[in-house]
Amino acid sequence: MSAILLVVVGLGAFVLGYIFYSRFIAERIFRLDPDFETPAHAREDGVDFVPTNRWVLLGHHFTSVAGAAPIVGPAIAVIWGWLPAFLWVVFGTVFFAGIHDAGALWASVRNRGDSIGALTETVVGKRARSLFMIVIFLLLLMVNAVFAIVIAQLFVSFPSSVIPAWFVIAVALGIGYTLYRRGIPLLWPSVIALVLLYASMWVGDMVPVTLPEVTMGLEAPAFWVLLLFVYAFIASLLPVWMLLQPRDYINGLQLLIGLGLFFVAVLLLNPEVVAPAVNPNLPDGVPPLLPLLFVTIACGAISGFHGLVASGTTSKQLDNEKDVRFVGFLGATGEGALALAAILACTAGFATLADWEGFYTSFAAGGVPAFVQGGGAIIAGGLGLPLHFGETLLAVMAVLFAATTMDTGVRLQRYIIQEWGSIYQIPALTGRGLSTAIAVVACLGLAFGAGGGAGTGGLAIWPLFGTTNQLLAGLTLLVLSVYLMKSGRRTVFTLVPFAFLLTMTLMALLVQLVDFWNQGRYFLVFLDVLILVATIWVALESLGTLREARREAREGRAGG
Repeated sequence: MSAILLVVVGLGAFVLGYIFYSRFIAERIFRLDPDFETPAHAREDGVDFVPTNRWVLLGHHFTSVAGAAPIVGPAIAVIWGWLPAFLWVVFGTVFFAGIHDAGALWASVRNRGDSIGALTETVVGKRARSLFMIVIFLLLLMVNAVFAIVIAQLFVSFPSSVIPAWFVIAVALGIGYTLYRRGIPLLWPSVIALVLLYASMWVGDMVPVTLPEVTMGLEAPAFWVLLLFVYAFIASLLPVWMLLQPRDYINGLQLLIGLGLFFVAVLLLNPEVVAPAVNPNLPDGVPPLLPLLFVTIACGAISGFHGLVASGTTSKQLDNEKDVRFVGFLGATGEGALALAAILACTAGFATLADWEGFYTSFAAGGVPAFVQGGGAIIAGGLGLPLHFGETLLAVMAVLFAATTMDTGVRLQRYIIQEWGSIYQIPALTGRGLSTAIAVVACLGLAFGAGGGAGTGGLAIWPLFGTTNQLLAGLTLLVLSVYLMKSGRRTVFTLVPFAFLLTMTLMALLVQLVDFWNQGRYFLVFLDVLILVATIWVALESLGTLREARREAREGRAGG
């Protein structure tokens, strides 16, 4: 099959979904009001609450939610064949992710910029909030640990990505200064920043940076993980306008350019999808497609982490409520496009079926390396660029998005710890420094302690990350449904996705629980059970509140 057909069908579905379905949801369900005062204006503080140009905010939101997950998940899931992955990415993006992301953003904006965890108290109750925040914290813990490990492995496997990955920090600081301190319009800083960023990729390609096998007593991947969390600690304490916003914005631009180059290369090269539509020859140890497909592809279809970003940082920067559709739905659509690119790179980037089968020899064989290798071959063949530069471009893309997700993830963990400090009256936890330090130390503990150590077996937590991510998305849709019901609005468009996600992810959680126990991974068994209990508890309390709200609505109509 020609890869062009998948490009046309996939991107066409995303465009139509944004034009028609997102407009219906924005106008008929959320009823976005341009005159509503957003928290960015009502609570403006110059640090977290900052009214932001919607293009800059889209860049922040898009790159924060994108990360490496829409690459890693689809790049692993194609081992079952390209068709299941393609269908879930397309339908999940259009009918699940858009309303989830925009809904979390809208509900937070309507409630002082509160996170989805804090919003649960208002909508459901205090006990549900406490349990929900445990699930959220554990997800953020896994997100940050997994992405740090992914970046470290990319630095080791593709040393040409090191220089541009760190140079972008200086570029972002320059953009933040010119926009917010000098008042320079967005166009020229953007152009100059992109030129500098791509120049740094050329430099990185010419001057790869390789660490010694042991640095300061740590193996190279472990040292990179440690350095990344030192950076994340500093970055999460800076005002959003200084680094987080401009870094995400410039990364968003380079992602759009990178995706554009990739899809143009597909159109010019017209590669064949050599992987089977449904793989009849699965290697030993590959888990069943159902229900594992829907937790392996987390980001890229629907992701609970998106709701955390939307209600955690994005809602505090939204200038106008009408921008909910532009930022929320379009951010989800961009994520779907990245997942589509990952599917194409990992199924059409290999010369023959035998080459593809030679790479996908186990369930863990895919991931970012398959995306970089296959996508680099397509870019090189379609655009006439050197193969190593095509691989550098995609490796840098993966690194930058994983890093921006870490920036946002650590900041969100800090918010949660500070909220706990306020809730349980522990003043020490309300400070930014200590709360950030606790978040970073917890992430390091998981990155170094789960599955064999940082940069080696640490990705053993990926399946549990995917399951927790999807469970959180389902719970977010349920809380949003309760809020919609109490606001007198229709809930079918959130309840149907919730029911599907909850069913699939609870099944996956039980499957993984048995696997972890059989493998002797008792720490993961503990996390699995904790997440399972908290999820079921939150779901039961939310469903009870939903039934009560529905009963009150019926009585109100009958009384009227």
